[in-house]
Amino acid sequence: MAPLTLYSWPTPNGIKASITLEELGIEYKIEPVNIATNIQKEDWYLKINPNGRIPALLDGDQRVFESGAILLYLAEKYDLQRQISYAQGSSEYVEQLSWLMFQMGGLGPMMGQAEHFRLFANTRSDYGIKRYVDETKRLYSVLDSRLKESAYLAGAKYTIADIANYSWVQIGPAALELDLSQWPSLHRWTAEVKQRAAVQRGMRIPETGTTPEQMAERFKEMRAKIDAMGNTDNH
Repeated sequence: MAPLTLYSWPTPNGIKASITLEELGIEYKIEPVNIATNIQKEDWYLKINPNGRIPALLDGDQRVFESGAILLYLAEKYDLQRQISYAQGSSEYVEQLSWLMFQMGGLGPMMGQAEHFRLFANTRSDYGIKRYVDETKRLYSVLDSRLKESAYLAGAKYTIADIANYSWVQIGPAALELDLSQWPSLHRWTAEVKQRAAVQRGMRIPETGTTPEQMAERFKEMRAKIDAMGNTDNH
């Protein structure tokens, strides 16, 4: 059987797929898609992911795009021992699905907007920064409340729901200067997930040569550039 091919870059959405593959121990090939070069907009890639985003997966002739769909596909087809997922029909499966959709529809989009206004915008919008950073903090509080009562998001077991949310939560301190100690249960869970060998491997796929320290410094420079701009909200 030909190995799966993952088209990805180590962004929060990208590492969701690589961590899941590493956790399951599946043989796969990695095809780096450096999103800074817009490879993901080229025609050959759009045949794999019509949305022109990473990650995407090829399993033989089967394409899978959107990171949440990739996690569900891998869990349903390859996690037959239920190492990182719950069986369909169980109450835990529904909880797992709910927290996965929480990340897809809430945490990811809101943090993405927070990072846009805080790091990437070509004008400074204090309104945009406050709106989306505040919403990110609210979503962190939702996760923290759940993790006060449960070891993991879907129950007693680490699952793809944890992988999906961790992949975004972990970048908050470096990108948005969020202090996870404000959310003690979330902080505990984040530290625990970070120690997993498969998580550590998955976060470095594909290898870019940039260390976490270098990335944090780059984020700091990007925030300083935004801060040096005049607020344009009232212009």
